[in-house]
Amino acid sequence: MESMNHVLVMIAHGSEEMEAVTIIDILRRAGLSVIVGGDNEIVTCSRGIRIIPDMQLEQISENDTFEMIVIPGGNDGVLNLISDPNTERILNMHLDRNGFIAAICAAPSLLAEFNLLPDDIALTSHPSVKHLLNEYTYLEESVVIDRNFITSRGAGTAIEFSLSLVEILVDSEKTERIAKDILFNNNSIAPQL
Repeated sequence: MESMNHVLVMIAHGSEEMEAVTIIDILRRAGLSVIVGGDNEIVTCSRGIRIIPDMQLEQISENDTFEMIVIPGGNDGVLNLISDPNTERILNMHLDRNGFIAAICAAPSLLAEFNLLPDDIALTSHPSVKHLLNEYTYLEESVVIDRNFITSRGAGTAIEFSLSLVEILVDSEKTERIAKDILFNNNSIAPQL
């Protein structure tokens, strides 16, 4: 596996499975090496779908490097990730290397909880956690890209979000090819700020 293309998708009991599976699927379609890290050997998502992670979060060490870490939403999943001490440890190691962090739905609130966001960042989230993000520049775009942070709103924006990640990690040609293959008609993949 090429370490430069490694992506870690972090999930926990209660994660939003539609977002998690969409992200994993589209990034793998792009030829990226995606590792699913979970808080348990089997993760039961928000609608009862079970996912078997590739590894547990506690197994991730400072020797494991990723170009991007992606965090799906699901309120309970985000709260479980916040309460897992490995989450903050992994994200801090990743930010020390200036890696990309992408968060959708309720997950941007996790980044705020751990004080990982620059004060002047622009972001978005699911409306249910907007009140936790008032100190930042809050936008109601489907996808917001500001520096090495990518945020999105929810399950309905998961495909556009995932395609934006492909554009960052691979290129626009690959993004357009995948969008065409899955019959996704959207010409507004978020431009970088």
